[in-house]
Amino acid sequence: MNNEMDRREFLKLAGVGGVVFLSGLSANPALSLALPTKDFFFVQLSDTHWGFEGAKVNPDAKGTLIKAVKEVNSLKQKPDFIVFTGDLTQTTDDVSVRKARMKEFRSIVGELDAKIVRFMPGEHDASLDNGETYKEFFGETHYTFDHKGVHFIVIDNVSDPTGSIGEAQLEWLKQDLSKRKRDDNIVVLTHRPLFDLYPQWDWATKDGAKAIDMLMPFTNVTVFYGHVHQENHHMTGHIAHHSANSLMLPMPVAGSMPKRQPILWNNAEPYKGLGFRNVLSKSKKDQFELSEYGINAEARV
Repeated sequence: MNNEMDRREFLKLAGVGGVVFLSGLSANPALSLALPTKDFFFVQLSDTHWGFEGAKVNPDAKGTLIKAVKEVNSLKQKPDFIVFTGDLTQTTDDVSVRKARMKEFRSIVGELDAKIVRFMPGEHDASLDNGETYKEFFGETHYTFDHKGVHFIVIDNVSDPTGSIGEAQLEWLKQDLSKRKRDDNIVVLTHRPLFDLYPQWDWATKDGAKAIDMLMPFTNVTVFYGHVHQENHHMTGHIAHHSANSLMLPMPVAGSMPKRQPILWNNAEPYKGLGFRNVLSKSKKDQFELSEYGINAEARV
């Protein structure tokens, strides 16, 4: 099956609200993959924060996720799988409310037209109870899976309230990597950035450098994460790190203002800075292509 989206389909999605970013990454060998078995693509959604309330930030807080589901389902070429990279729900101290939000979120994304939907927690989902409630609804917080020649590693750097991976999980990562060849294709999925993007705003993982050190001997590693509610592209040596937009509220560039606070809603540009991402793995060119899609303001919920 050809997993290239046809040109008309891409142009259709490029016309929705927000900015579309398409990058052929083969120009930089550090961003390339080594011969996946077949072309494929998956959809990354992040930071949906179901349960968030704040009309000045997102007056459509109860509709944005539903619109995103409709947008993803409108793709003519169905993704091989869909992954949510954390902060599925908005944090709350009330366990009953937390469970209700997770149940509602699970029901909404259950409408996604995909055979496989994968999840991982964000700190809003897991840091208050070390991920126990999250596990009731979505299963393990860290795991691996393989897809068409690519080894995916899901790292939990949020269940520990200190924002750490923790020694036990780092040992698990070490054991998993011990089974990998140096030129294997590896994709890491996580919520927080593994590197110090901006620790002053909690945009870091306290022991993330240990995970990066373990990954460094492998020649084909790419990291996709959320948490910062915006696109950011960063290199640690030859390892590429790509953050995703939020589906609830955009955040400013790190350090661009004294305090971390969401960007206010602009009626002239609704849904600006919100969206989801397609990640296309192309075996012929040994590369990832990233397509950033906004939310269609005309979508009906």
